[in-house]
Amino acid sequence: MTVASLPIRLFLTGVTLALAAAAAAQDAPSPETAPPAVEAKPPPYEQRLIRLAEILGSVHYLRNLCLAKPEDTWRQSMQALIDQETAGEPKRRGHMTAAFNRGYRTFASVYTACTESATLAEARYRAEGATLASEIAARFGN
Repeated sequence: MTVASLPIRLFLTGVTLALAAAAAAQDAPSPETAPPAVEAKPPPYEQRLIRLAEILGSVHYLRNLCLAKPEDTWRQSMQALIDQETAGEPKRRGHMTAAFNRGYRTFASVYTACTESATLAEARYRAEGATLASEIAARFGN
């Protein structure tokens, strides 16, 4: 090895180390990328709550269809339930909102005018919702 080739060897070694370090840095996860959020396990009454949301949507549509003056009570009740149950859980919030909308749209596609059948359906859904709410509170309430 000659003295003249020593600086070239040092230069090439330095470049190789720099390239290796750059490649390793690309493979490592960046500190800015946060790990995916772990979804919390839903409560044991989640399916009952989804059904209740669907019932509230159905009753909201049917009540407003059959009343002379529309009311917003059932939608407000649903909003309060969503706010209390899903704080900080956007996925659950989305599921409950979708269930409410599904209940609303299901009856909107069937009834365009208040009929005896619509009134009967509204009463039955209200009774089912009351029973479901009582069961959830009795079994899982504080």
